[in-house]
Amino acid sequence: MLRPRIIPCLLVHEGGLVKTVKFRDPTYVGDPINAVRIFNEKESDELVVLDIDASANGVAPDFAMIADLAAECRMPLCYGGGITTVEQAKKIISLGVEKVALSAAAVADPALVTAISDAVGRQSTVVVIDVRKRTFGGKYDVYTHNGTRKAGVNAIEFAQAMEAAGAGEIVLNAIDRDGVMKGYDVALARQLRAAVNIPISILGGAGSLDDIEDLVREVGVLGAAAGSLFVFKGKYRAVLINYPQPAAKEELVQRAMRR
Repeated sequence: MLRPRIIPCLLVHEGGLVKTVKFRDPTYVGDPINAVRIFNEKESDELVVLDIDASANGVAPDFAMIADLAAECRMPLCYGGGITTVEQAKKIISLGVEKVALSAAAVADPALVTAISDAVGRQSTVVVIDVRKRTFGGKYDVYTHNGTRKAGVNAIEFAQAMEAAGAGEIVLNAIDRDGVMKGYDVALARQLRAAVNIPISILGGAGSLDDIEDLVREVGVLGAAAGSLFVFKGKYRAVLINYPQPAAKEELVQRAMRR
């Protein structure tokens, strides 16, 4: 039986772990390796690590860092940032990473998604889609390079194209909710769930475990990903790596699935 996944998403900037708000003003919150160790102890379902410098600056993935993360991580690991070739994707998988994530490269060259999917498997090929809602019309546009470049494509249509190209999972990231901690864009998640047949994860906006429960109850089995929720604690946003205890997580999932 498929079950929802509760997924911490870590952002790496200049070698450190950071958190952003609406993709701006990265705030240092610790060491990535130390965070991985803590999530190991807390038995996280999965972990997503995104190097937000690599694609934006046009540099290759930091394979030494990725190898260190993979060696430490005892849960499924997805890495994204700077991947532009099949060879890079294959090398990352060979280091012990379960999934590779594409974003700007998938927009620039959808055929790369197909090539990587063929090389490492659909189940290991993820496309991260960063989106903003239009002021009028209710539709969502895709952005790349840390939200600085409008791609000129509709988010839901692009997700469908990525599924057709060979992506095994879509991570949909709402830029305007990043770091705000006021809840997911459930309407957007519903649109994506109805549009594709592959696993999806939703990122951007989680401020509490109730937000995760609401997302799963309203949308169904998916990945509920979050950044700020798992690195900050309390209204003053004190830095504290956290994750629900197994019993609390199970109770949350059971409540949500009784929708």
